[in-house]
Amino acid sequence: MDTLVESRVVNDTVLTDTLHVMAVDTIRKKAPVIADPIQYEASDSMVVSLDGQKVYLYNNARVTYQNIELNAYYIQLDLDTKEIYAEGILDSAGELSQKPIFKQGAEEYESETMRYNFESEKAFITKVVSQQGEGFIHSDRTKKIGEEVFITEKAKYTTCDADHPHFYLQLTKAKVISNEKIITGPAYMVLEDFPIYFPFLPFGYFPNSPTYSSGILIPKYGEENNRGFFLRDGGYYWAASEYFDLAVQGDVYSKGSWGTRIKTSYRKRYKFSGSFGFDYAINKYGEKGLDTYSKSKQYKLTWSHSQDAKANPNRTFSASVNLSSSGYDKQNAYNTNDYLTTTKSSSISYSRRFENTPFNLSVNLRHSQNTRDSTMSLSLPEMTFSMAKVYPFRKKNRSGKLKFYEKLGFNYTGNLKNTISAKESEIWGSSFTEDWKNGIRHNLPLSFPSFNLFKYINFSPGISYNEKWYFKKYDYEYVEGGNFTDNPSGVPSTIRVDTITGLNRVYDYAYSLSSSTNIYGMFIPRNPDSKVKGIRHKMTPSIGFSYRPDFGRDKFGYWQEVQVDSTGRTQYFDINRDGVYGGSPGRGESGAISFSLSNNLEMKVLENADSTKADEEQKFKKVKLIDNLSVSSSYNLIADSLNLSPFSIRARTTVAGVSINMGTTLDPYMVDENYRKIHKYTWNERSGLGKLGRVTRANLSFGMSFNSKSKDKNKKGGNGNDDNSAAPGEDAPEDAGVLASAYDNYLDFSMPWDFGFDYSLNYTGPSRSYPNGRVSQTIGLRGNVKITEKWNASMNTNFDIQAGEFSFTTFNLTRDLHCWGMSFNFVPFGFRKSYSFTISAKSSMLADLKLQKQQSHYDNF
Repeated sequence: MDTLVESRVVNDTVLTDTLHVMAVDTIRKKAPVIADPIQYEASDSMVVSLDGQKVYLYNNARVTYQNIELNAYYIQLDLDTKEIYAEGILDSAGELSQKPIFKQGAEEYESETMRYNFESEKAFITKVVSQQGEGFIHSDRTKKIGEEVFITEKAKYTTCDADHPHFYLQLTKAKVISNEKIITGPAYMVLEDFPIYFPFLPFGYFPNSPTYSSGILIPKYGEENNRGFFLRDGGYYWAASEYFDLAVQGDVYSKGSWGTRIKTSYRKRYKFSGSFGFDYAINKYGEKGLDTYSKSKQYKLTWSHSQDAKANPNRTFSASVNLSSSGYDKQNAYNTNDYLTTTKSSSISYSRRFENTPFNLSVNLRHSQNTRDSTMSLSLPEMTFSMAKVYPFRKKNRSGKLKFYEKLGFNYTGNLKNTISAKESEIWGSSFTEDWKNGIRHNLPLSFPSFNLFKYINFSPGISYNEKWYFKKYDYEYVEGGNFTDNPSGVPSTIRVDTITGLNRVYDYAYSLSSSTNIYGMFIPRNPDSKVKGIRHKMTPSIGFSYRPDFGRDKFGYWQEVQVDSTGRTQYFDINRDGVYGGSPGRGESGAISFSLSNNLEMKVLENADSTKADEEQKFKKVKLIDNLSVSSSYNLIADSLNLSPFSIRARTTVAGVSINMGTTLDPYMVDENYRKIHKYTWNERSGLGKLGRVTRANLSFGMSFNSKSKDKNKKGGNGNDDNSAAPGEDAPEDAGVLASAYDNYLDFSMPWDFGFDYSLNYTGPSRSYPNGRVSQTIGLRGNVKITEKWNASMNTNFDIQAGEFSFTTFNLTRDLHCWGMSFNFVPFGFRKSYSFTISAKSSMLADLKLQKQQSHYDNF
């Protein structure tokens, strides 16, 4: 690499008096134009003129000066005129290669020829292609009049990155200010080299800022039969600062419907980030004055907030809010996922960890709703204070094994909750004292040390204590001839229910003892050549005992015995009914034995037998025959009848890569003609499999997926003359083709695809409403196929086998048109029956450049 430094100082030519000496600081010197070294290089040759003012570079020539870099086949550098000239070369195919590529800072341009002046920083460029944001400018003649300012004529503006763009705006002339804007004169559209003179653009303005900026949001237009012509999503975007922005948008329909929304995002580095949005819409359907006319007001509120993990290790604050009116998504959602959503939830949480202590505090505001029946639950607030497990008898500086009493520990959890659950229309007018439920719950479990019996059976004793504080309770009083219609469910109308405010303490406790162990069984085939090397069976039996006293006794005062009619008949009522943590502890003493048995069955199989390797070097794999098979139930030692609980059986296994889940519930007792359980065991009353119990519930579910084989897996070498063929015992190279070289004139055609389905079966046993039981079966189907490299098709549907009906079904067809995209979406039936056909430019800058035909599902209202 040679380096040429232009550092001559040019002085004015004047006559000098030899008898008079001028001061040095009075001589004016012209500042050098080229102040830094110019570095240049070339692959073939570098020729310097005799006077040293011109340099000629050939083949892969490169010249750099400050932040300027120029690469081309041929470069001529003239130090006298401060100019540089570059051009490419035609290859054997007649294509221009090694085109001049000019780089200045972050800007880069490719051209056919280029002439640049270091002194004026001006340039003249032919056949240049420059990228401006998402767009490209192809210009026949371009003049660079500043560091980032260009003037062009006969230019093309497009977002297509192909050498010969599929579409563009033909610009008669334009001015380009890099990273700011593009201003054009008269222009018209050209599609696949076919000019479209109408509509004709007298001028154009394209913002071209690498950072976001404020501006108008262009609305979408269209038509619906019910709401009429519309302009949607129009508004204004305000780039307020680097910390937050704001967008205000609106929708308007010709038949009176309208909507508005605001969206904002905010971020502070190393602190927090989030977004907030609020939507409000009024939808009108039908003609005013007719029975078919309807008007609905809808709203939606979203907020997400997250704190940077580095901001504070001991305090966190986060929010995820998704709240809307029950009909918002059905009437205003524009995508399938939002439309199919029936449940929503929100959470705003704050947590605090007290450093060097076992204490933690969390405060939450929660919301959940079901848009099908418009029910909503709010928890404002829910606060939890907890203490991690501590061992009060354990020494800080101990030695040796832990003593028995040192293993004794306890932890504490306190929870405060204020909540309401009601219809959406009822919540906003609810009474805080009468309709909201609130209370405080304390939980203090004691952890006793576990111990082993006979080395293999583990025992774990425990005591649990729970205490609830309510701020109201109920008092029940019989009134002869009374007719109180607003009584809670289950309370006769002859009973007057009074609410007594004040602190009401409710507590309960229980004792427990549980034990478990593992039992292993092994089966090894006698045949030494068998691929099955062993089958292992693991059983985990467990048994537990729990006792809880009778909290219905008078000394606890939780249950009130009240006369209910004139005959003197009495009934017990819970004074803490409908409490936020449940009512009072149940009446009656409880002592139960619970038991369960889980099974796991695995098989060890030889993967690939290799006679040259020893047994310990062979490769084996584990095959799960039964992932889990469990049976559980319990027996109440104190109850006078129906002591045995139903048996719950659960199983999970995998067959050929398919996960299968099944379960059933067997009730050991018979029922009478009214389907009420009676104290008669099925094994005494039935025969055959019916002795095992009554099937009250059963379920089965599994899913399968299929897909085409990848080409990479099927690649084979060609014949012996094929360079890509693999040597014996070696895998084919990555670039080996599927077809042999003898079939070079044939297309290697493939259609990658995938297909899957999910099946679900649920059974509910006989009841008064369904004497023969009830069965539901559904199957979900999904599939994708890549017809060609550019065409894709997909479908998704669900079928109710019992009802013989399809639920939400969609078919989608897409075509990649390089810089354009085509899509066809079809919902053949159902409430969202609709279709849409769209051809649009992919660039977000030209989002409104599209052709669309559709039938909206809103026309089905």
